[in-house]
Amino acid sequence: MQGNRRILFSHMCCTSFLLFWITVGIDVVEVVGSQPGIPLSVVKLWASAFGGEIKSISAKYSGSQLLQKKYKEFEKSVRVEEIDGVKLVKNLAVKMEEIFRKKAEATRRLVEAAEEAHHQHEDNPDLQYEYFNAVLINEVDEGGNNVDLGGEFILEPNDHFNNLSVNLSLSVVQVPTNMYNKDPDIVNGVYWSEALNKVFVDNFERDPSLIWQYFGSAKGFFRQYPGVKWHPDEHGVIGFDCRNRKWYIQAATSPKDVIILVDVSGSMKGLRLTIARQTVSSILDTLGEDDFFNIIAYNQEIHYVEPCLNGTLVRADRNNKDHFREHLDKLFAKGIGLLGEALTEAFTILNDFNQTGHGSVCSQAIMLVTDGATKMYDDVFEKYNWPDRKVRIFPYLIGRESAFADNLKWMACANKGYFSQISTLADVQENVMRYLHVMSRPKVIDHEHDTVWTEAYVDSALSQAHKLKDKASSSLMTTVAMPVFSTKNETKNQGILLGVVGTDIPLQELMKIIPKHMLGIHGYAFAITNNGYILTHPDLRPLYQHGQKRRKPNYSSVDLSEVEWEDKEDILRNAMVSRRTGTFSMEVKKTVDKGKRVLKMHNDYFYTDIKGTPFSVGVALSRGHGKYFFRGNVSVEAGLHDLEQPDVALADEWTYCNTEEHHEHRHLTQIQAIKLFLTGRRPHLKCDRELIQEVLFDAVVTAPLEAYWTGLALNKSENSDKGVEIAYLGTRTGLSRTNLFVVPEQLSNQDFLTAEDKEGVFNADHFPLWYKRAAEQVPGTFVYSMPFSSASQNKSVVLASTAIQLLDDRKSPIVAAVGIQMKLEFFQRKFWTACRQCSALDGKCSISCDSEDINCYLIDNNGFILVTEVYSQTGLFFGEVEGAVMNKLLQMGSFKRITLYDYQALCKEYAGSSDSARTLSDPFSVVKWLLTELVIFLLEFNLYSWWNVDLTVKAQRSRGKTMMVPCDTEYPAFVSERTIKETTGNIDCEGCIRSFVIQQIPSSNLFMVVVDNKCDCSSAPPVTMKPIEIIHNESLKCDRLKFQKDRKKPESCHPFHPEENAMECGSATGLSSPLTAALLPLLASLVSR
Repeated sequence: MQGNRRILFSHMCCTSFLLFWITVGIDVVEVVGSQPGIPLSVVKLWASAFGGEIKSISAKYSGSQLLQKKYKEFEKSVRVEEIDGVKLVKNLAVKMEEIFRKKAEATRRLVEAAEEAHHQHEDNPDLQYEYFNAVLINEVDEGGNNVDLGGEFILEPNDHFNNLSVNLSLSVVQVPTNMYNKDPDIVNGVYWSEALNKVFVDNFERDPSLIWQYFGSAKGFFRQYPGVKWHPDEHGVIGFDCRNRKWYIQAATSPKDVIILVDVSGSMKGLRLTIARQTVSSILDTLGEDDFFNIIAYNQEIHYVEPCLNGTLVRADRNNKDHFREHLDKLFAKGIGLLGEALTEAFTILNDFNQTGHGSVCSQAIMLVTDGATKMYDDVFEKYNWPDRKVRIFPYLIGRESAFADNLKWMACANKGYFSQISTLADVQENVMRYLHVMSRPKVIDHEHDTVWTEAYVDSALSQAHKLKDKASSSLMTTVAMPVFSTKNETKNQGILLGVVGTDIPLQELMKIIPKHMLGIHGYAFAITNNGYILTHPDLRPLYQHGQKRRKPNYSSVDLSEVEWEDKEDILRNAMVSRRTGTFSMEVKKTVDKGKRVLKMHNDYFYTDIKGTPFSVGVALSRGHGKYFFRGNVSVEAGLHDLEQPDVALADEWTYCNTEEHHEHRHLTQIQAIKLFLTGRRPHLKCDRELIQEVLFDAVVTAPLEAYWTGLALNKSENSDKGVEIAYLGTRTGLSRTNLFVVPEQLSNQDFLTAEDKEGVFNADHFPLWYKRAAEQVPGTFVYSMPFSSASQNKSVVLASTAIQLLDDRKSPIVAAVGIQMKLEFFQRKFWTACRQCSALDGKCSISCDSEDINCYLIDNNGFILVTEVYSQTGLFFGEVEGAVMNKLLQMGSFKRITLYDYQALCKEYAGSSDSARTLSDPFSVVKWLLTELVIFLLEFNLYSWWNVDLTVKAQRSRGKTMMVPCDTEYPAFVSERTIKETTGNIDCEGCIRSFVIQQIPSSNLFMVVVDNKCDCSSAPPVTMKPIEIIHNESLKCDRLKFQKDRKKPESCHPFHPEENAMECGSATGLSSPLTAALLPLLASLVSR
């Protein structure tokens, strides 16, 4: 900073002295004053000429001065108010609570109807019943006849359901591919659940904003309303089973702490270990964000799969589960299995971890994956688990042999668990899921219909089955779900879970009620779960970049601290997780324009909880103009007249009137709804009267621009070369006006101001990019930029925009922004014309941009090139082209480097680099692997499981590929220093001196840079914006795994119930008579205690 002051001071005094800096590989010499060969006065003349010309064009065609004048005319009649953030967030919470309450009520009506229908039904193993199968409806055989379970099913397109063809009168039933459509259990369940159709329809009539409603049966079938056709994938399979969905598992069970014990003794070699890995992976699939776990492998020793996590548990979030899956491939079998020591370790961990209060503090279980047990280990259970039996034991016997099955069954029955035998990969999923229904028994017997809410997610299998595309297939939602129980007296102590009902809530519905006009240009609302994960936030990036529709692996578990990363102490996050109401303030760096530009601001945060849910909501208001709002007033007649003009549009994702609440309003546009509301012709229409009043005001004030732009367009002498293509404006209320100076087909960038240009339009969570950047410019100046995709996609345009302030003081709200789109070629031509001017009397200029001795650039305030003699460099960062000069500008303080962090980044990883992959390079290993795969296939004889085994098994078939994996990155952004208008400098490049001049373009965010080209500085390293992965050493990785962020535990917990029937504890072959005789006295003695 001291160096900057010296530069400015010495430049003002026109003195001549040298300051020396040493940089890596380059000796830089600072020379203050004009350099020989690049006269500062000439560069200043060029900059002034270009600045005057381009501002004149921008102001003229945008109509900025006219709009400023029109708002000024209302200055004395409007009222400026400071926004009350606490009141704002509380009102928003109440509105969100109402949405969630309605959805929960609809779900509760389904629960009541399902339980009543089942209570009235008597199971009939011979029942024959034709139902509408989701896959088979409207299918015909070769003779043109409807197939069995198909039939004619009327479907009509409906925009409320993503334009899918649906039936609003009936539901359909989906049965997993590996289950028999006419299994008696399925047919009976489908028969009695037909009663839900009436409730589905009634719910939708009461609340037309509802989307999918459904019942997931414990038997495996899935009833969905409205009825819709399901489509198998290219293998003829639908990889959807409702019972392994998060909403089902969360509603069916209470939070749990789980230890998974995996037998890796010598007898587990080969196929058994493969099945064991898949079993463990399937167990991990059933664990949710409120669960905690660890995995221990055992033979004659105890081996923690992740040695770092010795003696503790971690939350079952996506990252942790994936981390453990990677380690499963490294398991190998040898030695003998000492199960007693493993059980002792598991009980000790569960007890110690429960004492800390960090886990679920609810249910506990030990999952035992083994090929047998030589003993019952009753001494271990007596010491650690009896008489209370708080830890359930779930043994999974791997393989076809049953020699030790009785011991494992005994363990399950003596510890309120469940025994399963898994012979092939095809058996894994069905057998693993049985434990869920055992753990649900206490909740069922208590008859507690806990309402659960999932984190934000997309069900990819469901989207694929519905053949959803593009935006619809990637829309985030949360699900509200409730369990359905058998209420029959004769089965009460069995705790029979019938299934789970639920309905989805698109997060877009929450976004629509956010009062964006009250949050200001940079303000936003956000919501998080009880675990601190983001439900909705404008900086959440769930998809891969570059237009791909695939979701990132960890998209549903992004923590608030990963987007509000400046809050190093997690003050905001922890307060919201604790469901407190309060305020917080901090300086932030917000990136815009695909993360390449940064805006520094000070945010005030206001937060509170959403009653009846595990969620909390917050709003962020930026200080300055973002804290103020103004109210104007015009007549309804004048406002409606100007609002209905053809050049007017309203923000597509803002809610001026709620057209979703009643079916008859669905077809209305927002402008049509506003007119009906104001004229009183639709009394049931709910609208935001305050917002509408301000929209009418903006419509009246901006109306003169329509005639102004039309006059310019009709004047043949104006814009004859069609360099200016579009004029546009936007206001704080989401109103926009546009005018085309060329026919649509001739637009250089036809995506601009359309839904394809997400950053360029008003949407639910941000103002347009051109509006946001203009608001941070000095009033009266224009901000110029080139869309980053322009050069590569032949959309070569430059955008210019400026903000309109209501008042002249610092508290003035920004009321609007106006701008133009011009051709890049037109913009560049103006620049080169200005650069041919000179002040010499004889007309002979001392320097020229046409000369090979100098390079001329036009860059913006973030260092991106708009004009250069080498067209391919257009749009690049200046430091990539002129590394030595950019380094010098950073040292001099003309530009500043700002370090940013991305905790949602993706980095490339070579899949063949792991130890497990390298084993395939050995010929013997390859042969062994191929034989194993062949054996697995022959044993399974089941195509469904072949296509749907877990990724841990698939990974062995896709070695050597490059994968994108979640990572943390650090990257720079660059911003010019506003106070430095001009700078000159010299760079010593290996013996020769290279001089340069940088001059700000008046009334803009642009700079002209003229560089002496006679000296070669190509050896200087470039300055890039390339992100660098943050590599964590093993110690830090371990600390990150162990670290448990604050969370709010679910209030409901049902770990066990005294009336539970513990004899329902095994599958397949049943208990042998001697075992039953041995077990009954033990159970009797335990109960008596």
